[in-house]
Amino acid sequence: MVAGIAAIVVILGIAAVLLFINLPDANAFNIRVERLFVENDTLTGNAEIKLLEILAQSGTAFSDTLASYRFVIFVLLIFATALLIAAVAFLVMLIALNRRMGRIERQGIEVNSLLISRDQKSVYLNDFEFKLTDAALETLSVLAEARMDDEVLSGAEIEGVISGRDASDCDEAAGATRIKRLRDTLGNQLVSELLIKNIARKGYMLAIDKSVIRMV
Repeated sequence: MVAGIAAIVVILGIAAVLLFINLPDANAFNIRVERLFVENDTLTGNAEIKLLEILAQSGTAFSDTLASYRFVIFVLLIFATALLIAAVAFLVMLIALNRRMGRIERQGIEVNSLLISRDQKSVYLNDFEFKLTDAALETLSVLAEARMDDEVLSGAEIEGVISGRDASDCDEAAGATRIKRLRDTLGNQLVSELLIKNIARKGYMLAIDKSVIRMV
C-alpha cells in the first residue's frame, strides 16, 4: 500500500514539474513590450506612447492571470493526489475486508453466547440483541434445543415440533419458510446465513457450540 501511494505521488510530482516547465513565462509579454520601447525610440507621439502603455498594462494583466493559473493548477494537482491516495487506501481496505469476510465464511461465525429470552421475545448473540417475532422465536428455540441434543432437523420436523403434528404429516416447504422468516427477522445476512446452517439432504442446525446456548 505504501509503495503504491509513493508511486502515485512520484508520478504526479513528475507530471507537475513537466507541466510547470512547459507553461509560458509569465514575463514573456512584458519582455516583448520592453523590447518595443527600447528598439523603437522614435515612437514619441502621444498615440504611440499610449499604445505602448496599453501593451505594458496588458502584459502585466497577462502575467497576473498566468500566475493565478499556476496556483489553480497546483491546487488541482494536490487535490488529485489526495483523491488518488484515498482511492488506493479505500481499495486496499475493501480487499482486506473481502478477505476477512472470506475467512469468516470459511470458518463460520464465532459465537461466545446465545441467550434466548422467551419473555422479552429477544435473542442475545454475543451481547447483541435481536428482537424476534413469536414465530421466529419459536423456530430459533426449536433449533437451539435440537443443537443441544446434537440433532439436525428437516423442514418437516421443524414444522412438526412447532405445530404439534407428526413430521410425516408436515410439508418440508413449511419448515423452510419458517427458517427463511427467522433469517429475515435477524436482518443481518452474514449472521443469519452463518448462524443457521443448511446441511444438504439432512436439514437445519445452529452452527455453534451447544455449550454457549442458554434459554430463559
